[in-house]
Amino acid sequence: MTWQKQRLPNDHPPVESGAIGVLLVNLGTPDGPDPGSVRRYLKQFLSDRRVIEIPPIAWQPILRGIILNTRPQKSAKAYSKIWTDRGSPLADITARQAEAIAGEMGQEIVVDYAMRYGQPSIEQRMTELTAKGCDRILIAPLYPQYCAATTATVFDEVARVMAAMRWQPALRFLPPYHDNPAYLDALAGDLARQVGSLEFAPEVMLLSFHGMPLRTLERGDPYHCHCHKTARLLRERLAENPEFAGVRFETTFQSRFGPAQWLEPATDDTLIAEGEKGTKRLVVAAPGFAADCVETLEELALEGRNEFLEAGGEQYAVLDCLNVSSGGIAMLESLIRRELSGWI
Repeated sequence: MTWQKQRLPNDHPPVESGAIGVLLVNLGTPDGPDPGSVRRYLKQFLSDRRVIEIPPIAWQPILRGIILNTRPQKSAKAYSKIWTDRGSPLADITARQAEAIAGEMGQEIVVDYAMRYGQPSIEQRMTELTAKGCDRILIAPLYPQYCAATTATVFDEVARVMAAMRWQPALRFLPPYHDNPAYLDALAGDLARQVGSLEFAPEVMLLSFHGMPLRTLERGDPYHCHCHKTARLLRERLAENPEFAGVRFETTFQSRFGPAQWLEPATDDTLIAEGEKGTKRLVVAAPGFAADCVETLEELALEGRNEFLEAGGEQYAVLDCLNVSSGGIAMLESLIRRELSGWI
């Protein structure tokens, strides 16, 4: 019997197909601000060989014997300071970004979000998208600057999920957008708006990016270069705005972890140095974060404030990330539509 003459069995399950999906992906968050939840999250995050490039035979005893027995308590305190009635700010904002973009894209596009570590997982969301008939999916990592420890690990997880799928969707990936004019214009406009609403005129603006070990740069990761290019192009735009007349810009890297040498200058060291040398009014922006999270809401906004004021500073503010601002959503929509060209 030829294939054309075969009939489907009566119990053949219905198959949905023909839809297009968009999956926004951010780094991740614990399920709750308690040590147990943070421990589960850190175990997954810090076991990723893209994140920790030490051989597992050397790293896992340190992770399981020391870090997972000490760091969850400290990190849980940080998360508890920023947790809201809607849960993790990062997950909440990313969910609202997906909802806002879905509203702009129309019913022909299924838009959802996932976390690389924690919930909802990439595996869960890809399974749900394919069940809804999405046989074409755009994966959109929300990392403007490419880094193996962020962007590449999304690719790794998507590939792992795809390896178990019999009917695989066609995939596209949103490339890094560190120098995209739409991203830079959205940032410049939003930061100018926020600075204009402050009660003080800043002398210094720090552009703080998440740090990475120095060896990542030495091994060829473009992250350091992408951050500096973003900072340079953003400074050029902001310098044209009267809100930033006379403001000095500095590019720094935050969130150091462990004894390795990290990208410098460090944000915390810079905040202390600025206060000690007489800077009184300072603002911080975090252009590498698509959504506010523990690194911006606790590390920069709370710890950073204490460091600067204790060193002699007087007025300090951390500016919001683009989050679900109209400019930020419009920017993401434009990037997504560009990558969906030919599908829609």
